[in-house]
Amino acid sequence: MSELPGMNRDALEQFLRENGIEIAGSLAVEMISGGRSNLTYKAYDDNSAWVVRRPPTSGLTPSAHDMAREWAVTRALASTDVPVAPTVAFDRDGSVLGAPMTVVDFVPGRVIRARGDLSDLTDAQIDANATELVRVLARLHAVDPAEVGLESFGRPDGFVSRQVATWARQWQSVKTRDLPDVDRLHRALEAAIPVHSASSIVHGDFRVDNTIVDADDVGSVAAVVDWEMSTLGDPLTDVALMCIYRQPVFDAVLGADAAWTSDRYPSAADLAQLYSVESGRELTNWGFYLALANFKLGVIGEGITHRALSGSDTGAGARHAADATGEFIAAGIRALSGTTS
Repeated sequence: MSELPGMNRDALEQFLRENGIEIAGSLAVEMISGGRSNLTYKAYDDNSAWVVRRPPTSGLTPSAHDMAREWAVTRALASTDVPVAPTVAFDRDGSVLGAPMTVVDFVPGRVIRARGDLSDLTDAQIDANATELVRVLARLHAVDPAEVGLESFGRPDGFVSRQVATWARQWQSVKTRDLPDVDRLHRALEAAIPVHSASSIVHGDFRVDNTIVDADDVGSVAAVVDWEMSTLGDPLTDVALMCIYRQPVFDAVLGADAAWTSDRYPSAADLAQLYSVESGRELTNWGFYLALANFKLGVIGEGITHRALSGSDTGAGARHAADATGEFIAAGIRALSGTTS
């Protein structure tokens, strides 16, 4: 059997043994997911299973594939009521697979990823799933970073201002054409940055397919996964991004029909209101946060196409991901036009 991309089974087995993991029989490894996110594998022997994650082998954006960040936050959250996979071992310097790697216990369950994954669920089950997702996000934002050793996990002061600047710089790096409305939205965001904002641990990429739910109860989240974008920042950026991911045009960015864009889930407005109730947090300057999330996704879509045109992204629909950019930017402008200070 040929080696999987980015994987060295023998080196992984030796690493596990060196970290006190007894391998029963032979170690097998299979790919769970690859492409634009971190590469994810299931490793298993006759008795146990683990999940191994490492950055992609090409087209790297270091801040988007930070394994040390993912390791730190999942390890810290193990003592909280936020469900995460138990951590096992971390190769910080990349000596095993040629890039930093995390190993966590395999959490059995179900991942709701594609539109078809909803076909066997009732509307009541989907509502229960959405409600629990929002409750988990509210619980995450309620964790005191200092109490779990994450007080230095990020720089919450000026977080939203840096986000605006970061995605504007990213646009200049990845744009495949001139879109005047991008600069228009950027300037409007700069002018509308909230003077005061809250701070919490943020996931940075929260939606249904970045969770594992109980196989028999989709209203129970077994683990939140994909923490490489997490930091200390404004919790409303997490909520707004979760809501903007609900837009059907997000399918163009993913190159697939996503479960989370299905109209069977509650509307973005309903999700935001539920979060406000569950967290006790006011959605102050909500239009700004929606606009920032749209700005970010518009740039991300453009970046996927930029990498496809340069030959470093061959994922499904990669060359057409930028088709969504204009729609996201327009939605951002509309959202910001209703912002009140």
